[in-house]
Amino acid sequence: MSAPTTELEVGTTAEPRTFGPLTRQMFVRYSGASGDLNPMHYDDNMARAAGNPSVFSQGMHQSALLATFATDWLGAENVRRFGVRFREQVWPDDVLTCTGEVTATADVDGGRLVTVSLTCTRQTGGVAISGTADFLILTGR
Repeated sequence: MSAPTTELEVGTTAEPRTFGPLTRQMFVRYSGASGDLNPMHYDDNMARAAGNPSVFSQGMHQSALLATFATDWLGAENVRRFGVRFREQVWPDDVLTCTGEVTATADVDGGRLVTVSLTCTRQTGGVAISGTADFLILTGR
C-alpha cells in the first residue's frame, strides 16, 4: 500500500478506526504471542488481589492496534519512526477508536516525509495511548 502524496498535507486526517469491544481472550492471546506472561493480563484473581477491578490489556497491545491503524493508512513499508506514550489503562469490554492527523510534511529526495499524530481513545473519552510516527512516501513508484 502506498499513500498518495498529493493528499497528505498538514491537517489531513485518517478515517477513524474502532477496535473492540476488547475481551479477556484477546489479552490472553496477546500474552502468548508477545511473551508478556504477566498474570495481571489474564488472571482475574491476581489482578484483583493487586487492587485492579479486573485483568487489563497490555500497553503494547494498544500500541499494536495503533500501529495497525497507522500502517493501514500510510503503508507499513513507509514507516520510518513510530513512538507512543501509554496514558490510561484499558479494560475488558473497552472499545478503542484510533485517529490520526498529518502534523508536518517535508519534501525529501525521492519522496515526502510525513509526520502524523496518533491517538487511541477509550469509549469513555480517555486517551489510552498517544503517539507520533514518520512515514516516507516515495514518489515515482
